[in-house]
Amino acid sequence: MKINIKLFASYRENAGVNTLALNLPSHATVSTALDTLLQKHTAISSDKEKLVTAVNGEYQDHEFELHDGDELALIPPVSGG
Repeated sequence: MKINIKLFASYRENAGVNTLALNLPSHATVSTALDTLLQKHTAISSDKEKLVTAVNGEYQDHEFELHDGDELALIPPVSGG
């Protein structure tokens, strides 16, 4: 199956692109997608457990099962005050 990955802020800057297409096996989870992505783009993050993710606009945990055509967004931490 094929999913699209949308990158924001520092993740976009580190990868050098806004979006990526990723081919994954059927029944892949967010965790599977992150493992595959971080092997190819090591500059995005060094700790996948800290990555906040959304699938098709809704926050999801790393065990969420993906489907063909899904959009996985990586949301960087926000600080401020």
